[in-house]
Amino acid sequence: MRLSPQTLAVLQALRQVPRDWSHGYELSKLTRIKSGTLYPILSRLHDEGWLETRWEEVREPGRPPRHLYRLSAAGSRAANGILEGAAVRMGPLRVARQS
Repeated sequence: MRLSPQTLAVLQALRQVPRDWSHGYELSKLTRIKSGTLYPILSRLHDEGWLETRWEEVREPGRPPRHLYRLSAAGSRAANGILEGAAVRMGPLRVARQS
């Protein structure tokens, strides 16, 4: 799998809250990655078994459900190793803080 700087940023954002579910818009805000780049990355990570996905339960009538993502156990292990190695080679990765 290609581990571009954008993929590393997505892994870092997901690693910040490893057991919490995140939706694409939230990940886009955290990483500053546009949806046309973000969703193919999420799809590849899911195909590799690094992400668990599910649909959000509808809370408001008329609002479509959102797809939610979080690291799987295998994804968490892989992300930890990859991101530690990337930090050594490139310096710490920066992801926007959630307010």
